[in-house]
Amino acid sequence: MSTLTGWERALERAEEALWGHFVRREPIDVVAALRRECDSSAVVCSQSRVVVPNAYDVILAEHVHDELTRNGAHVGQALTDKLAQHGEHHGYEWAGPLAVHVTRAREVPNGRYRVTSRAMANVSADGFRSDSL
Repeated sequence: MSTLTGWERALERAEEALWGHFVRREPIDVVAALRRECDSSAVVCSQSRVVVPNAYDVILAEHVHDELTRNGAHVGQALTDKLAQHGEHHGYEWAGPLAVHVTRAREVPNGRYRVTSRAMANVSADGFRSDSL
């Protein structure tokens, strides 16, 4: 089993390197930030059950958003797929349907992106309403 895990990690690194080659470093950084947000928000309910948030907001600086979407890429779906793989790999249980909502902003604290998460019963990739908390 550990050999298979090693191969999976090697394939993930190769895929990230290839993606980074074409779109600079930001996508890989955003995926890593999503993974960190997911891991740091995990709630251990029992030995076999770890629940994580299912609604993720990714706010991208304008130049990063433009770079990622210039070829018509569906960034939100790509990030959702990456996060779903991460959750599956760790055996996480989502608090509801998984969605990553991507928006652009003029100012972002680190100048590139900001990632936040929360548990929501009903989500839509079109956007999250803060009044539903």
